[in-house]
Amino acid sequence: MHHSGAATRDNMPQIAAALLDRLRARSPRVHCITNAVAQNFTANVLLAAGAVPSMTLSAEEIGSFVADAKALLVNLGTLDRERREATAMAVEATTRGSVPWVLDPVFIDRSSPRAAFARALIASIPKAVRLNAAEFSTLAASEPTREALSAYARDKKTVLGLSGATDWVSDGERFAAIANGHALMAKVTAMGCAASALVAACLAVEPDGWRATTAALVIIGVAGELAAEKAAGPGSFAAAIIDTLYNLDGPTLIARAKVN
Repeated sequence: MHHSGAATRDNMPQIAAALLDRLRARSPRVHCITNAVAQNFTANVLLAAGAVPSMTLSAEEIGSFVADAKALLVNLGTLDRERREATAMAVEATTRGSVPWVLDPVFIDRSSPRAAFARALIASIPKAVRLNAAEFSTLAASEPTREALSAYARDKKTVLGLSGATDWVSDGERFAAIANGHALMAKVTAMGCAASALVAACLAVEPDGWRATTAALVIIGVAGELAAEKAAGPGSFAAAIIDTLYNLDGPTLIARAKVN
């Protein structure tokens, strides 16, 4: 299906605002397999945005938790045996329940076994992959250029959300560059993990993976800018971004969004 990339980019602030309203109206449950240091912050970000988090890793129940969820996040941050086994069961459950899922391949550039596991997961076709430049280079064996990002997304039939000073999102056909965010976001542990969870939450209410991923990164980026205006440093910023997400409204989001 053909999309008008320029028209969609131009409309993305409005799309993001509408999607945030939908998220709050539907309160979808997002099941998160995430790293140990990220669980509390990720849960609070999801709640502030309007979603409902769940995080069990139990082999006895994760299948039913995921099958009944509206989206799944798989984060490889602390990839112990329990999380690895839970991930395999969870991804299988998404297939049975047609649940969209997001892969966050944390630190695959530091570990060959972890990188191999991430590649195997991508073969199961996550709806979106949110990652940084080093992680992309490990997966794609390429520098993270716009062309390389689009080619990888097209080849793997997924959406890539690449974080950086400017975030990039591509589905192989459409491309967006998002200039929102603040340097303090890199000073709070689990901020990237929470952003990936927000991508999953947006996928729970928007079937178009490119729109959902772009909207989520706009939302978290604008919230980061607004929170930084109130914060004295990383500690107060972590609380401020949760409050800001909770209070963020459509007109503010539209006015502050920087999407090209």
